[in-house]
Amino acid sequence: MDVVGKVSGETLYIFLIGELDEHSAPRARRLADEAIDANAGCARAVFDLSGVRFMDSTGIGFLVGRYKRLRRYGIAAALQSVGIAADKVLSMSGVYALIPKL
Repeated sequence: MDVVGKVSGETLYIFLIGELDEHSAPRARRLADEAIDANAGCARAVFDLSGVRFMDSTGIGFLVGRYKRLRRYGIAAALQSVGIAADKVLSMSGVYALIPKL
């Protein structure tokens, strides 16, 4: 799992690339948290899931954890480019109630 953070205007884009599961989550958490902490002045963060090939329930925990970290900074969160497989997991879990899909 690769995590790439890019800022455009007031928005931090966090691109997730690869498989988000129990093996890749610790590294993904560390990289995402570094991007969030380095850009704490942004107004919102958008998680781009276009590069996610696989996500299990660990991905839900990853997203909820980053959502909580963003809230501490007062940064709104959103999801974009959610693939069919990830969309099914996220819909069933209720994550969209916390982190809306663009």
